[in-house]
Amino acid sequence: MKDLVTDFLKQKKIAVIGSFRNKEKFAYRILVDLMKKGYEVFPVNPSLSEVEGRVCYKTIGDIPDSVDAVNLVTPPSVTESILKECLQKGVKRVWLQPGAESSVAIQFCQDNGIKVIHSICVMMDSLKNEERL
Repeated sequence: MKDLVTDFLKQKKIAVIGSFRNKEKFAYRILVDLMKKGYEVFPVNPSLSEVEGRVCYKTIGDIPDSVDAVNLVTPPSVTESILKECLQKGVKRVWLQPGAESSVAIQFCQDNGIKVIHSICVMMDSLKNEERL
């Protein structure tokens, strides 16, 4: 899993999908941390038009640029649907935050050549400082 984490964090264009209405929510915190670290970040939420001065896209497919990786902070049923959009967009790396994963979602990634990180949080202290956000 460590190699997958290192590979994910080397990417430059990352979409974060989740709720951004509350600054205490993990999706919001992940988005802000990635921005502070210099990543090109694309917030995705169908109910918002802007987050932290950035356009918030309704879907992955609405992002005009290519996306290197996606971080999902969504319920498993939503995650499973979004993964199909990721496949269509050509995304090769996803991070399913704890609570976003399901056996169906993980299997979908494995069956479709998408590198998947799950069962660990991108912000966990147990990751080495150079790897975690």
